[in-house]
Amino acid sequence: MIRAVKGMRDLLPPSTALWNRVEAEARRVFHVYDYHEIRTPILEETQLFARGVGGETDIVTKEMYTFEDRDGSSLTLRPEATASVIRAYIEHRLDQKPGVQKLYYMGPMFRRERPQKGRFRQFFQIGAEAIGSESPYLDAEVIEMVVELFRALKLEGFEVLLNSVGCPKCRPAFIATLKAELEKVAPSMCEDCRRRAATNPLRVLDCKVPEDQPAIDKLPSILDHLGPECSTHFDAVKRYLMERGIGFEVRPRLVRGLDYYMRTTFEVVHGALGAQNSVLGGGRYDGLAEMLGSKVSAPGIGFSIGEDRLVMSLEHALGEPKLELDVFVAALGETARSEAGLLARDLRRLGVTLELAPEGKLKRAMELANKLGARNVLILGDDEIAAGRFALKNMETGEQLSLTREQLIEKLATD
Repeated sequence: MIRAVKGMRDLLPPSTALWNRVEAEARRVFHVYDYHEIRTPILEETQLFARGVGGETDIVTKEMYTFEDRDGSSLTLRPEATASVIRAYIEHRLDQKPGVQKLYYMGPMFRRERPQKGRFRQFFQIGAEAIGSESPYLDAEVIEMVVELFRALKLEGFEVLLNSVGCPKCRPAFIATLKAELEKVAPSMCEDCRRRAATNPLRVLDCKVPEDQPAIDKLPSILDHLGPECSTHFDAVKRYLMERGIGFEVRPRLVRGLDYYMRTTFEVVHGALGAQNSVLGGGRYDGLAEMLGSKVSAPGIGFSIGEDRLVMSLEHALGEPKLELDVFVAALGETARSEAGLLARDLRRLGVTLELAPEGKLKRAMELANKLGARNVLILGDDEIAAGRFALKNMETGEQLSLTREQLIEKLATD
C-alpha cells in the first residue's frame, strides 16, 4: 500500500472547511490594508536561499530539498517565501511603482525537518511583505494587521512577542561580546549551539533545547547594545503599538531563524501548541535586496503564519468544523428524480448547499440525511409533483411544511 511521504499529509474535509475560512478571512483583512496577492514559483535557484536565508542557518545546512536539474543547475523547493518575494520585487522592478509595495502570499513550503506536533515537511504559510519604507509606523501597522486577523478568526489567548536585533552598524559589537561569553558556556550546550557559537553566535539565542535555556538566559542582551538609530526606531514601534491598544511583551532573546532580519522582530505564540508554540514570525529585513545582488535599496517588513499551526490552534479553541448541508433531496421514482434535478439546479444557483439521494427508498434516504447532518429533507414523489407541492422536513425540529415550488425556493434561499 502506498502512503503519503513521511512528514507530508492529506488535508481532508471537514478540516478543509476551516482552512478555507482562515484563507478567506486573511484575504479580507489583507484587502482592507491594501495588500495584493503575489504567487511565486515553488522551485527557485538554490543560491537564492543560500544568499538570502543564510548559509549557516539550519534551513540551508540541514533542511532544504535540493536537487540537480538536467542542465546541472541546482534547484530547491522553497523553504520560505520572503526571499522569493524580494527576488520577484527586484526582477520585475516593482520599486518603480508608486508607494509602498504591499504583497501577500499563500501556499506550500518544504523543509526536511523532524516531524512533530504542528510541524510538517510540506507545510503551508500565509504571509505578507510591505516593501519600500523604513518607517517604524509601518512595523506597527503590520503587527496590527496580524492582531486584527487573529481577532477576526476568534483566536483567543495569543501573545505578541517583540524585540529588536539591531542593524549592521550596532550588531557587530554585540556579536563580539556574545561570542566572548559563548566561549565560556558553549562547550556544555547542545551540538547545534557549539557549532553556532563559532559560525553564527546570534543563532544560539534561537535554540529551543530546554537544557540550554539557563545558559542562554545569562547571555548579554542585544537591547543593551542598540545604536541610537535602532533604539529610536524600536521605541517608536512600541509607542505606536501602545497607542493602538496592542499588548506585547519584549523578549530580548527573540531572534528570527533567518539571516536577513534586522531591527524589529516579532512572534505570535499560542498555548495550544505546547512547547513549540509559535504560530507566526516576522520582522524587518532592510538589507535583504542588497544581499540578493540588487543595486536598489528595498527596506521592508513582513511575516509568515504557519497555517498548519494556526488551524491546529483554532481546532483546539473552536472544535472540529462540521460540514454544512442545507437540503437533502429524497426523490421517489424516475419522474420525481427528473424534477428533483431541475429543482436542485435552481436552488444551487441561489447558493443553497444541496445533495440528492442516490436511490429512491425513503427510509434509507432519511437515514443518510441524518448521518450527513442535513438541516432539511425535501421529499419528492409522484403525489407531490401532481399536486405541485413539496414536503420539506426540518431535521432539527421535526416540523414538516407543504410548499409550492416558488414558496420552497423563497424559503430555502432566505434561510
